Amino acid sequence: MTAGEDQFTEVGVGPWPGEWPVGEQYDPELLEQGDRRNVVDRYRYWTREAVIADLDERRHGFHVAIENWQHDFNIGTVVRNANAFLAAEVHIVGRRRWNRRGAMVTDRYQHVRHHPTIEEFVAWSVDSGVPIVGIDNLPGSRPMETTTLPRRCVLLFGQEGPGLSDPARAACAELFSIAQYGSTRSINAGVASGIAMHAWIRAHAGPSPS
Repeated sequence: MTAGEDQFTEVGVGPWPGEWPVGEQYDPELLEQGDRRNVVDRYRYWTREAVIADLDERRHGFHVAIENWQHDFNIGTVVRNANAFLAAEVHIVGRRRWNRRGAMVTDRYQHVRHHPTIEEFVAWSVDSGVPIVGIDNLPGSRPMETTTLPRRCVLLFGQEGPGLSDPARAACAELFSIAQYGSTRSINAGVASGIAMHAWIRAHAGPSPS
């Protein structure tokens, strides 16, 4: 069972027992009342700002982007995955509003940037020197299982159902597919993002910190 699946299991820790620790990273309110956030143990009782600052010291070289033309409910999962694998940034292309429920509050610790159009997203990519890598089962896509994702890139995912839009496909420097063995032709962007990010982690990242 993963964290958060059992709504009756109490998450986190209670008030700090004994003398409080010293350090700017600690939140007096959390020390006094307890820390029930869904964070790893090393960040217990830390302020949100301190957690973000520490994550920023270790973020990886890949970004994640997802098109949002139809209020895609997968975006929250994509953001949660990006936080888990410590992506540099998440880019929402299209509508600004998205359903945050699936993010499970991880958007408080993950940098999220909005681009109203594909053209503006592409301009950011060019200016930043971060090539766009599309993840979609399209003709001509290379199997992700037989290659290595670039160390510096932005992984772009399309909408549930239609996949990447035509302008998004045209903007991609490379296209990769995820092998599937059943009857369905696609998997949702939330699942695909986790697979792709983990493929990047296996190729380029070391062991996770304790």
